[in-house]
Amino acid sequence: MSSIKWYFLTLLFPASALAGNSQHQDTAKPNIIFILTDDFAGNLVEFMPNLKAMQREGVTFSHYYVSNSLCCPSRSSIFTGRLPHNTGVQTNTKPNGGYEVFMEQGNAQESFCTALQQAGYKTAMMGKLLNGYLPTKHPPLPGWTDWFVAGAGYRNFDYDINSNGQVVHFGHAPGDYLTDVLSSRTDSLIRAWKDQPFFIEIATFTPHGPFIPAPRHQQLFNAEKAPRTPAFNKQADSTAPGWLRKIRPLGVQQIDRIDNIFRNRLRCIMSIDEMLGSIRKTLNETGASSNTYIFFSSDNGYHLGDYSLLQGKQTAFDIDIRVPLIACGPHVAKGSLQQAIVSNIDLAPTFVALAGAQLTVQPDGRDIQHLLLEQNTEKINWRNFAIIEHRRVNDDRNDPDRQEAEDGRLPSYTALRFHNLLYIEYETGEISCYDVQNDPYELKNIASVLPGEVQKRLHSILLAAKNCGGKNACWDVQLMKLENK
Repeated sequence: MSSIKWYFLTLLFPASALAGNSQHQDTAKPNIIFILTDDFAGNLVEFMPNLKAMQREGVTFSHYYVSNSLCCPSRSSIFTGRLPHNTGVQTNTKPNGGYEVFMEQGNAQESFCTALQQAGYKTAMMGKLLNGYLPTKHPPLPGWTDWFVAGAGYRNFDYDINSNGQVVHFGHAPGDYLTDVLSSRTDSLIRAWKDQPFFIEIATFTPHGPFIPAPRHQQLFNAEKAPRTPAFNKQADSTAPGWLRKIRPLGVQQIDRIDNIFRNRLRCIMSIDEMLGSIRKTLNETGASSNTYIFFSSDNGYHLGDYSLLQGKQTAFDIDIRVPLIACGPHVAKGSLQQAIVSNIDLAPTFVALAGAQLTVQPDGRDIQHLLLEQNTEKINWRNFAIIEHRRVNDDRNDPDRQEAEDGRLPSYTALRFHNLLYIEYETGEISCYDVQNDPYELKNIASVLPGEVQKRLHSILLAAKNCGGKNACWDVQLMKLENK
């Protein structure tokens, strides 16, 4: 290694992070790499060759849902394995969310990273943590061996990173592109930690707006357009809830804007795909590939023109709550499709279970190791629906995910996503229900024609979901069936 390269590494890595282990890694403790993208919708997967290769070698979860289709609540659920009403993080900013509320509620001490570190793992957190985290103000969180976290790095240039307590500024040279910096650091950590168990989370800021790709990708996908699904520019009918009926059809200029956003999102994910390819290459070169799990996912989805909504997330529609979860690693069923209902609250218990550890607090989710092996869920006692929550957000100019008036202002809601049904209750008293088996784009609200006993049962289940907590309570709720038996 050149002296220049070594100087760069020692500047950004503490000695403990670079320290190796002369003994071979304990094969009973696998490595785990978790790539968490930002606002990555399922319609982007087909454009990523390295991710598709990972699909062929691993398992794709076709019914993976986030507990809240918004950054901070979703990431807090990922860290702790608990639903937003139990983490206390329900929005991106105070008084109901953001980094400060995450800390005030004690979530940092209950994160999966502390359990992994206690189990002998080297742990790394890099990229995006939570809205409101300031590299110049906030120290590294407990449980992380290596800390390399940015603040508002959405532009991918001209940002600060807290690197193990030292603030490092990156400028606007091509080599400063944030996703590429995270990729390079991940490769270095894999090589430094190859002889001991490690967990690395790489949380990109892309493809979140303002959708700035790496310079080398700026001219790609010039002819692509946002997917024209049956939901695209669809005007809500009389059965839709009031907030959605207020949305006007998109104009020509708005559709052009949507298409341009989609093209830039595609350009942004190219650096993520290259990062994935580089990680897998480094794992192979270090001999760590056979003992490493890789998980790829997103904090929430993203709508672009769906239901005449311009851009954003936060709805209970699949385009926002149903995101990719793709995994490969030891004993994972190759090229398999797992249709069990899985949620982001399952990630924390899965990560610690793979490490042979336990979370400090009872999670609302469960370990999905058995689902990685393509076991038939009909033979096990598994959840019947995912719980999705949303807390109404006022017009907070400090929130990068604020919804403009033309994008719709959602009331608070709680939703249940069954395999064949989406049921939503809004704080306005309105109810939506969609037969997703026959209406996969969720266009026709059938709440008014539900049999009375069915609607009553759905309401009963939803109330239990809204108020669940304590030992096993939320899991017991998720086992409830629509048939009251």
